[in-house]
Amino acid sequence: MGSKIGNFFDSVNSFFTGGDKIPWCERDVIVGCQNEVKETTDGDSEEQKKERIMRLSWALVHSRQAEDIQRGIAMLDASLASSSPPLEDREKLYLLAVGYYRTGEYSKSRKLVERCIEIQPDWRQALVLKKAVEEKIAKDGVIGIGLTATAVGLIAGGIAAALARKK
Repeated sequence: MGSKIGNFFDSVNSFFTGGDKIPWCERDVIVGCQNEVKETTDGDSEEQKKERIMRLSWALVHSRQAEDIQRGIAMLDASLASSSPPLEDREKLYLLAVGYYRTGEYSKSRKLVERCIEIQPDWRQALVLKKAVEEKIAKDGVIGIGLTATAVGLIAGGIAAALARKK
């Protein structure tokens, strides 16, 4: 487990030091965060409870498992419903943007990350995520154009072949 936690921190470190990839979270880290939330008692402060839930949300949206990401998105959506300071909302919006990025919902991700940047224009994490989202959108656009051009070419070729056979 020690090496997995080391890998976890290495991926987070590469994200903060300028790598353009978003870190992944291993399953054992998620389980640890879930256990922290389950072990929350009435004696714990609200701040401690919120921190544990945020750590779990972070772990879930950075998971490689689609069902974990969806759980993280649902948790964050529910927590955004309650009013909180703008910086807390910024964190939640960012994590939601990561979750939507991971699920391939790039337009939702871009809208959320833009809201983060409105709250704090120089937030490096949000700027890196925005760049990654825009690259994915551009790449998907190029692939879509290529597929469309190929389909049009095949249809035109089929029509030309059919006309050639008629003559």
